[in-house]
Amino acid sequence: MTGGREGYGRTADGRLDVTLSIPEEMSGPGGPGTNPEQLFATAYAACFQSAMMFEARRQQIKADDSTITARVGIGPVEDRYGLAVDLFIDLPSVPDRAKAEELVAAAHRRCPYSTAIRGNIDVNLSIR
Repeated sequence: MTGGREGYGRTADGRLDVTLSIPEEMSGPGGPGTNPEQLFATAYAACFQSAMMFEARRQQIKADDSTITARVGIGPVEDRYGLAVDLFIDLPSVPDRAKAEELVAAAHRRCPYSTAIRGNIDVNLSIR
């Protein structure tokens, strides 16, 4: 990684090669690149969905058509900056609301990203 929020990052194997730009919403110039919050949102959504699908298989529930939309915000928290996460979970094959809530809660307990940030970042889980 070079250049911070207006930089460039690449993994050792070259599979991720990304230019970063500071969004206008953060008083930046905008630009063609992504930002760390978008990268984190994508990674968290993928991890959470994998944990949820694992739990669904374990409980013999169909959730292959599920989708996760993640939104990660950044802003002042006390005397520093912090993140907040919203995960919007669509479970079309799980019409029973109580079962969907149980599945999402189990995924939140299992997901390594949820575990890593628990108590440090506000996470809002919304089942649609």
